[in-house]
This record gives sequence, structure tokens and C-alpha cells, in this order.
Amino acid sequence: MHAIRTISRTFSRSTTAQVGIPFVVDNDGKTERVYDIYSRLLKDRIVCVMNPIDDFFSASVIAQLLFLQSESGKTAINMHINCPGGSVTAGLGIYDTMQHISAPVATWCIGQASSMGSLLLTAGAKGMRTSLPNARIMVHQPSGGAYGTAADIVIRAEEINRMRKRLNEIYAMHTGQTVETIDQALDRDRFMSALEAQEFGLVDRVETHSGSVPDT
Repeated sequence: MHAIRTISRTFSRSTTAQVGIPFVVDNDGKTERVYDIYSRLLKDRIVCVMNPIDDFFSASVIAQLLFLQSESGKTAINMHINCPGGSVTAGLGIYDTMQHISAPVATWCIGQASSMGSLLLTAGAKGMRTSLPNARIMVHQPSGGAYGTAADIVIRAEEINRMRKRLNEIYAMHTGQTVETIDQALDRDRFMSALEAQEFGLVDRVETHSGSVPDT
């Protein structure tokens, strides 16, 4: 049987507000174990990417992926994404880990997958990238500020352009679009419905449910 309790704690350093994190009590009649809800989901090979992506949060997701890989390199991992984006380098750390491990990573968009969140969504195993019907996907080019000497600003601008080129190549590889098409799509914020994201190649399917309103 399962019992659910709720306490208030900070989910990550990215979250300034206190969030109630449920605890689940597993009782098989012989032993009782208490898990926070995210640890319990991890036990079922579910990883939640539901925060802005910074270095701290990225390290947590990477560690979860590596742990699940050590448990089984063949059993699928389900990554549930509701993410507004975040640091490019932190997001690419998660991306590279997804590509490095042998366990297939199925990605699910719940709510939104914006910026780096959309990159992680489309980086899932081919045929295993799903969006729920009312989710929103947004892609755009990387951005960043620069200050200091003129030489420093030029260096930063060159790095942003290099990163933009690399992100274009990654999106193109996973969507089947040309690099030129991706470059045009990412020039400004581009919002897509679940069906539009499927047509663009960011996801493979849209999961519908009974009673859902068709997207027109």
C-alpha cells in the first residue's frame, strides 16, 4: 500500500519559493521505505526536468541518467519535460549524457519545452519523443550579454555565433530539417503547438486522451 505525505522544502537552488514535495511511503507488508516523490519516480526510471536549467540542476539530471544507466543500459528511461529553458552549456551537458548512455531516453513534453528544454525534448530516442496535446514548444537562437573591452565583446560574440551554429546542427540532426531551415526558424522566438512540433520533427507523436479538444 502507498501513503502520501507532504512537506515544504526547496526543490533546487533555482527555485526561490518553498515548494511542497510529497513523500511516498512504500509498504510491502514486510518493510517500509519513505521516498520523496522524485526519488520514487526515479525508481521507475522516470527523470523530471521541470526547472530552469542551470549548472546545479543539470548536475542532478546528469547524475540520475548515469545512475539509471548503471542499473540497466537497455531499459528505457522516461524523461518528463516542463522546462522554460536555461543555460546552454548546462543543457548541453544533459544532452551529451543522453547521447552517451546506451539506455534509450524517451522524452515527454508536459506544459512547455522552451529553448534548451526543446533541445532535450527532440534529443530523445527516435520514435520515443512525445508531446501531450496542450503542450507548447519554443525554439530560438542562443543569447547572452557581453561587457568589457572591445576585444572581449568580440570574443563573446564569436562564441555565441559558434554556439548558434552548433545548436543549429543538433536540431537539424534530430528533426531531419536542413541547417538553413533551422537557422531561419531559430532567428526569433518560434512557438509551436504540439502538432506543429510534430510536423517540424521535434517530436514523433502527440499523445491524445479521451475528451481532449482537437487542436485546430
